[in-house]
Amino acid sequence: MSLQLDAEALKRLIVVGDKVLIKPRAPRDKTGSGLFLPPGVEEQEKLQSGYVIRSGPGYALPAQEDPDESWKPGSGGVKYMPLEAAAGDLAVYLQRNAWEIEFNKEKYVIVPHQAILLLVRDED
Repeated sequence: MSLQLDAEALKRLIVVGDKVLIKPRAPRDKTGSGLFLPPGVEEQEKLQSGYVIRSGPGYALPAQEDPDESWKPGSGGVKYMPLEAAAGDLAVYLQRNAWEIEFNKEKYVIVPHQAILLLVRDED
């Protein structure tokens, strides 16, 4: 995977909760048999794929405080269950759950983690 992204600019983006920021793959312009597709056909597909750029901290977990020690400082901090999606993974996701955004003239989508159906992770 080689994405030409400005790392400094992307550091300004903070993905919250169980959301994942994805850079969609370039749409195909031909079918496997060589027929040319009109513009917009690929965008109407139910399933899309793209590369995970950033992911949120995960699902917020309820605080498990001991009622006898609620006086302790630092108790009650938010804890998260981390997401499986990591930067660089190829994600297959449901198009209907994705929100399109534009950042630095690049198209991205924000997808809830539950809308991701498959992750392909390169072990290198």
